[in-house]
Amino acid sequence: MTGTDVVVVGGGPTGLMLACELRLAGVDVVVLDRLGGRTGESRAGGIHARTMEVLDQRGILDRFLEVGRRMQVGHFAALRLDVSRVESRYPFLLNVVQATVERLLEERAAELGVRVTWSAEVTGIEQDDAGVDVEVRGSDGTYRLRSAYLVGCDGGRSAVRKLAGIDFPGTPATMTELLGDVELTDPPAGPIFQERRRQGYFSVLPFEPGWHRVMVNDFDHTADHDEPVTLDRLRTALVRVAGTDYGMRSPRWLSRFSDAARQADRYRSGRVLLAGDAAHIHFPAGGQGLNLGVQDAVNLGWKLASVVRGRVPQQILDSYHAERHPVAARVLQNTRAQAALGRPGAQTDALREVIGNLIEFDEVNRYLGYMITALDVRYPMGEGHPLLGRRVPDADITTADGDTRVADLLHAGRPVLLDLSGGVADLADVVHDWTDRVDRVEAKCPAEHWVVPVTGSVPAPAALLIRPDGYVAWAAPAGKPVDASSLRTALAVWFGPGQVPSAPQRGNGWQASSTVRTVRAGHTG
Repeated sequence: MTGTDVVVVGGGPTGLMLACELRLAGVDVVVLDRLGGRTGESRAGGIHARTMEVLDQRGILDRFLEVGRRMQVGHFAALRLDVSRVESRYPFLLNVVQATVERLLEERAAELGVRVTWSAEVTGIEQDDAGVDVEVRGSDGTYRLRSAYLVGCDGGRSAVRKLAGIDFPGTPATMTELLGDVELTDPPAGPIFQERRRQGYFSVLPFEPGWHRVMVNDFDHTADHDEPVTLDRLRTALVRVAGTDYGMRSPRWLSRFSDAARQADRYRSGRVLLAGDAAHIHFPAGGQGLNLGVQDAVNLGWKLASVVRGRVPQQILDSYHAERHPVAARVLQNTRAQAALGRPGAQTDALREVIGNLIEFDEVNRYLGYMITALDVRYPMGEGHPLLGRRVPDADITTADGDTRVADLLHAGRPVLLDLSGGVADLADVVHDWTDRVDRVEAKCPAEHWVVPVTGSVPAPAALLIRPDGYVAWAAPAGKPVDASSLRTALAVWFGPGQVPSAPQRGNGWQASSTVRTVRAGHTG
């Protein structure tokens, strides 16, 4: 039986992002996928602002910006949202298909030394106090892997979730949406997005040169799990709703989805965890699914790596469920609402008119924009500073090395204690016992106020403790004495007791750097 630190099941965006996070922290990880290789299916079609921030924090966003198309509009049930109003360095939707996202993440995973094994189907798991035995059916027969932890990122029909006995409650499907990536002989003059007709709605969207994505809903039919999607089925549905099929032919990919919404009742069962669609499925309104999964991975990755490396106790993994389960629950609710707003009928038409008028108000537009992009997420870390529990704004700062941004400090995937006090706060002694795992950075920030989604403008802090996932674990307000005791508590809660003796490291000899990064503040001109 071969062994590894972590087995990740599922080589989609969630699984690949999690593997990258684990490997960046020096953890040995193997990705298993039951498919024989990449399918090339386009699937999801966009990356929202918060996910772009996450990729930026790891220094890989440029790869996605180079191939994506920027769109400054989003939607709520096909009612236009102006996402250019959200407070982010990336106030737009990046149109890039899932197949490309997977290719870029797999390239990154390969750079970090992640092993991806195809044609590897998980058929059994057994866990004990020390680890998990994973039974795998591969192309050369059945074998077993031993790992410290197992993470299921294997989609809505997750084998890991079922084998772990984790319940998946929710609401069943009430409709079916058909989808096809096809060529069109007689395409419409411009994009059609969820155009409502008496029988339902349909979309015809040019994705890449030479082909379009066609989507059409069927509120009168709920498909069985194994019901096939054919070109004739898609054509018939489109003609029924739109009155034409635009000469569709040569399908690249045909699929369907529904408005079923389910969520795992727990994201962790001992040494088995779930992320992405394995933990939650929903109507794909607003393009939130891929983004939700990637952000699951970034929340879980550093915590799991810290446990594997002996830095913190296993109990920190419970915070993964505590933080991410409510976020997904809200997505399930807002997509249920969007599905309801898509139904045909005079009553729905009237409701859409009311909601559409409300969205014209800037406050409503921002509220929905923050929700769809996940910029307004606040994790439960108690009361206190308005930044506590929120994603850190990507402020411009200056260090002794020159001008930079907060996001650049997180490329290594390590926590950062950012001192903006200009020497007033003496944090070196406080963080001394954590210098093997926390970077202390002294800098200056020219902005006197930072803008926080929902909260609005707040005074720039004197100091921040930023988790590797970019969320603020502790903050000190400017103009007040720094509470060293609360900082030590936050350091211990999230990053373990100070000065833990070095534990034997696992993996293939590659380990994350433990060099302390103390940068003295530079001076603006």
